[in-house]
Amino acid sequence: MTPHRSFRALSLALPHGSLLLTALALAACGGSHEVPPLPEPPPVAAQFSVAERATAAARTGFAGTVTAERSTAVSSRVMAMVTAVHVDLGDTVAAGQTLLSIDPTAAQGQVAQAQGGLAQAEAALTLAKRNLERFEALAATHSASELELDMARMQHEQAAGAVKQARGAVDSASSVARESRVVAPFAGRVAARLVEVGDLAAPGRALVTIESSGGRRLVVAVPETVARTAGLAPGLAVVVTIDARADLGELAGQVAEISPGPDPVSHSYTVKIDLPAVELPAGAAGRVYLATGQRDTVRIPHAALIESGGLSLVVVRDEAGRAQSRVVTVGAGASAGASDSVEILSGLAGGESVALGLGVAPAAGTRLDEARQ
Repeated sequence: MTPHRSFRALSLALPHGSLLLTALALAACGGSHEVPPLPEPPPVAAQFSVAERATAAARTGFAGTVTAERSTAVSSRVMAMVTAVHVDLGDTVAAGQTLLSIDPTAAQGQVAQAQGGLAQAEAALTLAKRNLERFEALAATHSASELELDMARMQHEQAAGAVKQARGAVDSASSVARESRVVAPFAGRVAARLVEVGDLAAPGRALVTIESSGGRRLVVAVPETVARTAGLAPGLAVVVTIDARADLGELAGQVAEISPGPDPVSHSYTVKIDLPAVELPAGAAGRVYLATGQRDTVRIPHAALIESGGLSLVVVRDEAGRAQSRVVTVGAGASAGASDSVEILSGLAGGESVALGLGVAPAAGTRLDEARQ
């Protein structure tokens, strides 16, 4: 059988799909084609810097609460009904401004009673003075004995003392009567309004809480071991951040007060830190960072950072002059303009050559050339 007839017979015996596969296989056996290599990306010119190894202070953060520099709970010395409240929560008040009014009836009655006692004491003093003058005249003519003269002098001194006592009672009652107007002890802001009209004001009961408008402090609890290591003392400069105000960055605080000893339960010192003149509400959360030793760190110029897809990248030039992108974790000085260099917590070991000023990370293996100045 000839080859032509053999192929024809095979074509008739195989189904159509198998025939197509056989034809393709025969065609593939006819020769092979090499895949051309991908073109090399163009080189990228950049300036370079070396990731520096350095020693930095190890810091530990402690959470605290922002408080007003001055805060007081205003109360009244009079037990009477509240007749009017003149301020609302958040109002700004001046020193001496009336906060609320209290029914003055009871206090005014005490003043009248004290004034009546003073009038009686002054009348008794007048009578005692006349008696003393009379007995002194009788004693001069030997018509009165020394005992009678001494009794007249004693009664006069007792009457004079009673007058002084009555005047003190009037002053005290008048002072209490003036408490029918509860005023702000200093300029500030109303932090809490604790009474309404009709409530009973009593000595020792807080009616309104006033906090100073300016001046804020961060109050934190610092363990005694850290307090000793950090060398806490009034006047020490510390770094402070406010949780809800990341836009403020790191603030320069100063230690104002330290408790004389640690708390017997928590074994920590209460530390009050003065904050700079920044508008902050009392009660905000913040942190103070205290130095607790030394640690090794790696720093690179801020221009070496590339932000891509929520990641921080650094382009490293390897020994062959090719680009290798590294994902890094950035520490202090991460915000632009905050510092000329940033701290790298992970991703670099130090000593690497990093590219500067790249907006986008080049493809891996791209040749990196030194840019001309």
